[in-house]
Amino acid sequence: MTGSRTVLVTGANSGIGLATALELARLGFRTVGSVRSESKAETLTTAAQERGLVVETILLDVTDAARCAEVIEEVRPWGLVNNAGFEVTGAVEDVGDETARHALETMVVAPMRLARLAIPHMRETGGGSIVNVSSIYGRFTTPLTGWYQASKHALEAVSDALRMEVSSDGIRVSIVEPGGFRTEIFDDVSGRLAGHDDSRYRDAYQRSAQTIRLWRPLLGDPARVAKVIATAMTTRMPRTRYLVGPDAQAAALAARFIPTSVKDLAARLTLGL
Repeated sequence: MTGSRTVLVTGANSGIGLATALELARLGFRTVGSVRSESKAETLTTAAQERGLVVETILLDVTDAARCAEVIEEVRPWGLVNNAGFEVTGAVEDVGDETARHALETMVVAPMRLARLAIPHMRETGGGSIVNVSSIYGRFTTPLTGWYQASKHALEAVSDALRMEVSSDGIRVSIVEPGGFRTEIFDDVSGRLAGHDDSRYRDAYQRSAQTIRLWRPLLGDPARVAKVIATAMTTRMPRTRYLVGPDAQAAALAARFIPTSVKDLAARLTLGL
């Protein structure tokens, strides 16, 4: 069945997106990975060829509504993995409107636009599968990354609504919530934090950068997240949410049982706020 089914994976040139495109191709899906440039398309194609796999590529900026419509009409996917995204680093006071809008457009509006466009094609063929890649930050919030977390909270909320709306059509919607894994989001975080040297939160940024440097060696392999996404795609009764990684499991448990005042105090002491 997988060979006759097409899955579109956004942000497929690195990290979780790349690993997911490769895993779905390995399972026999016709896999199409969206990227933003020819050089990134070459990266994806090369990675697939090195593993003896075939992954098609297509150019797509998910914030371009017209191009999204063209791609969905061309690909007509049975499955959709909304993975494209980027880190937004900065205290709420330091992030301007344009950056905030771009974050919400990329990680909330765009995934739902692609889903909205794909659903009629899925309905015509009797069903489909949508997997939205969120984050453990879709469940709780920490200082200095509020707009990134806002986008993930919003993505989860609208995914829940979508899941109930399309269930009777045989279309399944799942959310995957990874913890810390090796992705571009963790690349050059220190540089982005250093861009706030004139901020009143400068010391907190420096502490955050040091924590990230210490944490990097412990980041997991994105292939683990890809296997979970593939499970959500292929199982007959997928979960609504998949937590991936021991840090995500621990954070979710803490968010559930530790009082908010205690979590706030711990975060403030860690960052010197």
